[in-house]
Order: sequence, then structure tokens, then C-alpha cells
Amino acid sequence: MHLTIPYPDALPDALRLSRAEFEQEARMAMAVALFAKGRITSGQAAALAGCERVDFLRQTAALRIEAAMPDPDELAADDKALASDG
Repeated sequence: MHLTIPYPDALPDALRLSRAEFEQEARMAMAVALFAKGRITSGQAAALAGCERVDFLRQTAALRIEAAMPDPDELAADDKALASDG
């Protein structure tokens, strides 16, 4: 699935980012926000952000967002969801 979010053409330039950098930052921001609200797991957030789970968790740590240790059922659900997408 894809989500399209329109934004002004000048926005990446105003932030001194390339279009690709801006879009990656926007994906990460959405993933972090949903994770911080407890709506998605860290594995799901990492997949949404397009990065490895450990990199996502480093990003949340840098932003001072707590990441609770997932339980085994959560990890198994993440693995199953990722396997079905691949």
C-alpha cells in the first residue's frame, strides 16, 4: 500500500533538504509519532520508516522517546507481518 501526502514544492528547499531527504524524514516522523502513541510496534515503525529496527530504536532514543522491551508475542507478530510483506 502507498500513502500520498501532498506538500508544497518549496518545502524541502525551505528546510534545506532534497526531496528524498524530506520524504524520508516525513516517513520517520510518522513512524515515531505512531510508535510514541503506542499504536504500532517498534518493528512496524521501523518498516514504515524504511530502516532496521535497531536504527529506529536509536532514533527514538535520540528523541528521548521511551521504548519498552517487546514481549515475545510482539516480536513473533512483527516477524510474521514482515515475512508476509516480503
